[in-house]
Amino acid sequence: MSRVASTTPPEGAPIPARHELAPPIGSKIPSHFGHCFGCGELHPTGLHLVAHAGAAANLTAEFTVTENHQGAPGLAHGGLLSLAFDEALGKLMWLLRAPAVTARLETDFLKPVPMGTTLHISAEITGQVSRKVYCAAVGHIGSPEGEIAVRASALFVIVPMSHFLDNAPADYLAHIKAHPELLAFVDPDFEVAP
Repeated sequence: MSRVASTTPPEGAPIPARHELAPPIGSKIPSHFGHCFGCGELHPTGLHLVAHAGAAANLTAEFTVTENHQGAPGLAHGGLLSLAFDEALGKLMWLLRAPAVTARLETDFLKPVPMGTTLHISAEITGQVSRKVYCAAVGHIGSPEGEIAVRASALFVIVPMSHFLDNAPADYLAHIKAHPELLAFVDPDFEVAP
């Protein structure tokens, strides 16, 4: 049996510094694709998660649970809550200016999240070892100081931008061509060794 990757960084793993060209503190972190179900403004029933850059290797994000996000009547679907955390944790990569993929995501559901509730997520990078970036987040109901409803941790792996571009549909490539600033979070000098 293969070993399952941990979402906890090894002891002593450093927390990376914000890239000098990371989004400014307090600024909205852009959506990587307008039709993304997690953060895209153009998706009609998506989460429309909005994230803002923190002062270090952290951010805050929020989304409001709508009727389109229900699992049980009146409550957020657990899978969509996991999606929200995957999206928020993934946006941390904008602070490193590095494209990455989710290798593992663990989500703990502590309280139900009712429809109409805004979930406030605080996410941070907890360590980095080579291409592995470890992250954690908590989600508060109703306000940034509200009750904690969800906790998550994740392991992301930095990949070359070609991973995304080589698999992208033509409409996405056209969107990127029209909005090259969406690729600007990738440092042109950043190389990822295989």
